[in-house]
Amino acid sequence: MRGVKAAVLCAPLILAACAVDLPEGITDPEAGFEMVATRTQAVTGNRSVWLQNSAQTQEIADEVHALTHQQTISADTAVQVALLNNRGLQASYAAIGLSAAEVWQQATPENPVVSVGILGIGAPELGLFRALESAIAVNLLDARNRERRVALAQADFQRAQSQAVADTLSLAVATRTAWIDAVAAFETVALLNRAARAADASSELAFQLGETGALNRAGQAREQVFDAELAAQAAIARLAAAGAKEELTRLMGLWGSEVTYFVPDALPSLPRSLRSTDGIETLALSNRVDLEVARLSLAATAESFGLTDATRTMTDLGIIAGGELERENEGGEIEEEFTPQIEIEFAIPIYDSGEARMRRAELSYLQAANLLAQAAVDVRSEARVAETRYRGTHAIARLYRDTILPLRQTLDDEALLANNGMITSTFELLNDVREGIGSQIDAAEAKHEFWLAAAGLDAAIYGGAGGSAGGGGEAVDLGGGGGGH
Repeated sequence: MRGVKAAVLCAPLILAACAVDLPEGITDPEAGFEMVATRTQAVTGNRSVWLQNSAQTQEIADEVHALTHQQTISADTAVQVALLNNRGLQASYAAIGLSAAEVWQQATPENPVVSVGILGIGAPELGLFRALESAIAVNLLDARNRERRVALAQADFQRAQSQAVADTLSLAVATRTAWIDAVAAFETVALLNRAARAADASSELAFQLGETGALNRAGQAREQVFDAELAAQAAIARLAAAGAKEELTRLMGLWGSEVTYFVPDALPSLPRSLRSTDGIETLALSNRVDLEVARLSLAATAESFGLTDATRTMTDLGIIAGGELERENEGGEIEEEFTPQIEIEFAIPIYDSGEARMRRAELSYLQAANLLAQAAVDVRSEARVAETRYRGTHAIARLYRDTILPLRQTLDDEALLANNGMITSTFELLNDVREGIGSQIDAAEAKHEFWLAAAGLDAAIYGGAGGSAGGGGEAVDLGGGGGGH
């Protein structure tokens, strides 16, 4: 009798207990992160960390302090600090862990449902009870569809990894761009300050000549208003520079006393030669992480479609195994009788035949396929635009460096000689100096645009908008020089 009871109760457990093998390392606390760290370091040249305890957090805080406190930081240092210290990026890494846990969860069989019923409790002639009913219920379709669910969860896990790579590269892009913007802003401030000093000298000279009657009020006002307007432009530039540096600070995740760092006074000179851009469309198609995310989304949608197809008419099929133990008092002796019972439970697809769910799954797959196709078109276009901008901004910046600025210098030299020879007035000399500084500001902005374009070239190849993900770019180190702000 006991053997019959055990066989009946264990039958559904045996049918449902075939668990899918877990992918290797899926239960590790850093499951999936090694791929993210390796891939992003190959692109950015900087390492990433996933902080999961206070000891790691303190270690990184000490490292960030050593890299930034009272230091003039380079672009690479800024990117490294952001990848170590940005908490938004840590949230993206946590999404990897959540998707790994989902794979683990889907590979685990559903718990059986056990029910026990007692009838006739405390019957005097029978002892504790009159009848005992027990049953174990399991969902047979759980075992059948578990492998598909695990495959779907694994597709989402891979997508979470690729999304974390994309988020890491995007942060590197934004940080490098913010560093370039901040340095360029302070370079503009320095040039405007030089122009302001020239304007101050001109305004003071105009005032002195006005006192002697050698210059009328209109001439004085002309010099003074130029001085005031230039002072306003310098103040606006200082405000913009402070904002640009604060954006960099935010991306690096710095606050409190850690914001006491500096950036260089000026961007590096133009590189001696441009990097090769042959086959940039092919490179972009092979390396763009956002395109990979779209591919994985399509794969996940396909897995979801397969699961929907497998369960379109029957979503639950339960087996209930158990029995009833009855007790009777026969002539003062208690006799027991066990009656085994097996039930099958399922929903009849009278109203919901699964056609609507299948249609939705089909359209979801079609949508994902079209989004992937459009993403490939966009990636090609972005690569071409980035290449054009890279070469075009270099040509413009080189025109300022090699032609416009040398000609301006010649004009300044000749104007100084003419002033020394009493051929031209001091006002004409100062005006030439002001115009020359204006050309220097334009040249600095052209150089700024080139470095942004150089950064954008890497972004077009690897992913991330508006800047560079780091490595693979110019040979010139966007590093810190003397001074800083």
